[in-house]
Amino acid sequence: MESISQQDTIRQQDTICINESEKQHPWWYNFKYMAVGMLFGVVFLKAEIISWFRIQEMFRLQSFHMYGVIGTAIIVGVISIWLIKKFKIKTIHGEEIVFHPKKFNKGQIYGGLIFGLGWALTGACPGPLFAQIGTGVTVVIVVLLSAIAGTWTYGYFRERLPH
Repeated sequence: MESISQQDTIRQQDTICINESEKQHPWWYNFKYMAVGMLFGVVFLKAEIISWFRIQEMFRLQSFHMYGVIGTAIIVGVISIWLIKKFKIKTIHGEEIVFHPKKFNKGQIYGGLIFGLGWALTGACPGPLFAQIGTGVTVVIVVLLSAIAGTWTYGYFRERLPH
């Protein structure tokens, strides 16, 4: 039996593009994703999900609003995955959706703590960043650039970090 190297173990954690479509599409095909993203932005704005004050209320345990939103998203996700597995639902291109088991590692704890700290300090997480910028809160561009820099830094040092 072959031993798995540290680098192979880290690479096995990659989940990017596992269910990616094999079909090639023209460049304008991605506009549908932009439309859905814009719709999500409007929903985030109307539901006050991108409100710095709502996020601060959540972290100070002063309001149930954000916990209700997050809890609802988790319930919808669980039900959706259950339905996909039970009825073997396929993608819009007719391809099978495959769920791969995820292995827990201590790096997820460190990453979660760093993510939560950044979220609490800035009042922004990756999804709503763009909606916040779209509403004219241009200072969030600094947060976006910081998130990009953090992602790049993690990718650069990934092989040397504890996993």
